[in-house]
Amino acid sequence: MGLFLLMAVFAIGVVIGTPVAFALGIAAVSAFAYEGLPLLIAFQRIIAGISVFSLLAIPFFIFAGELMFHGGIAVRLVRFASSAVGAVRGGLGIVNVMSSMLFGGISGSAVADISALGSILIPVMKKKGYDEDYAVNVTVTSSIAGIMIPPSHNMILYAVAAGGGISITQLFMAGVVPGVMMCLILALTAYLVAVKRGYTAEKFPGFYALFVHFIVALPGLMTAVIIVGGVLSGVFTVTESGAFGTIYAIVVTVFVYRALTWEKFKLAVLNSVKTTAMVMVLIACAAAFAYMLTYYQVPSLMIEFLTGISDNPIVIILLINLMLLTLGMVMDMAALILICTPIFLPVAQSIGIDPLQFGMILMMNLGLGLCTPPVGACLFVGCAVGNVPMEKAVKTIWPFYAAILVALMLTTFWPAVSLTLPNYIAGL
Repeated sequence: MGLFLLMAVFAIGVVIGTPVAFALGIAAVSAFAYEGLPLLIAFQRIIAGISVFSLLAIPFFIFAGELMFHGGIAVRLVRFASSAVGAVRGGLGIVNVMSSMLFGGISGSAVADISALGSILIPVMKKKGYDEDYAVNVTVTSSIAGIMIPPSHNMILYAVAAGGGISITQLFMAGVVPGVMMCLILALTAYLVAVKRGYTAEKFPGFYALFVHFIVALPGLMTAVIIVGGVLSGVFTVTESGAFGTIYAIVVTVFVYRALTWEKFKLAVLNSVKTTAMVMVLIACAAAFAYMLTYYQVPSLMIEFLTGISDNPIVIILLINLMLLTLGMVMDMAALILICTPIFLPVAQSIGIDPLQFGMILMMNLGLGLCTPPVGACLFVGCAVGNVPMEKAVKTIWPFYAAILVALMLTTFWPAVSLTLPNYIAGL
């Protein structure tokens, strides 16, 4: 009855429009009260949820992404990508994917990717004769690179939700190959759709222009090198790398590109504070909610439920994928990471899946959820930026969904995709 109350209060809160963080908190406190547990413990769990040192990296990553968005780094990355692959048939679609891969590895946020690159590329693609639904679809689906390619604050959330026993550095490395692989499959899909629709290719600007655009974009690209390279080399912790990455982003956007004005800086600070506050409140309330899930032995019940359906590991992991995809369509990603990790990670480990590999499966499933109605944040933002009705975009987005599903299946059933790079780095 207590578990039913916990889930019912949460579900009702979401349905009536209560912010997910508050719905989690209210549901947890209700369950504490029903079980007669001291409410002091509930608030201790809420505070303990955000009293984790590694969470300090999240505001730094968010702020660095905002600075790069408003400081002109995204524009220079697009120019470089356009020079490199724009001459291919339907080149601007591939440019879109490659730009997302480059910017996603710096901003670490799918929504930031769409906001920055979508506002630049979608109008250009329309002007060049590309259909507006194609422009939006490519932008929306390729934005998941911001979740997979490090640095990603969603991976930090996963590490925290998993109990802190997973190395964030190894998580970052585990996301590189699946993220790049997914972008390459999306680029191939963008090319095939472009050929089918008869889109033209851009003119190759020449190797000199390509070199110049690379040199101009290099200071911005170095942001990701500093953040990830500093962690891998042992010079920085993840939190310190976020701080140094933010300082470097300020230096580049103010003194090198000279594009970050005082007004843009204030806007970046304001947006970062808002986003960080929302994430931290969500983490705090989810900690109390997860405590009650453990209290009611939900992970053990889930293992019994899934193994009761089948003892075949392939069937079980397919069921987990299906559940995560379905949940990703109706709930916010950060909340799902915090809720689903303590439930499904023990199940995955029980059938021999490494926590690093499961983290990538979780990220890709929930990332696809960001691109699907009815609650796909990336789809909403992409349609708003492109001024395209969601119904029109969804009708033609299916080839790109299929591309992500191919990458998801490879990540699910081929452990080497996720584990080779972190194992290699760990062995050095």
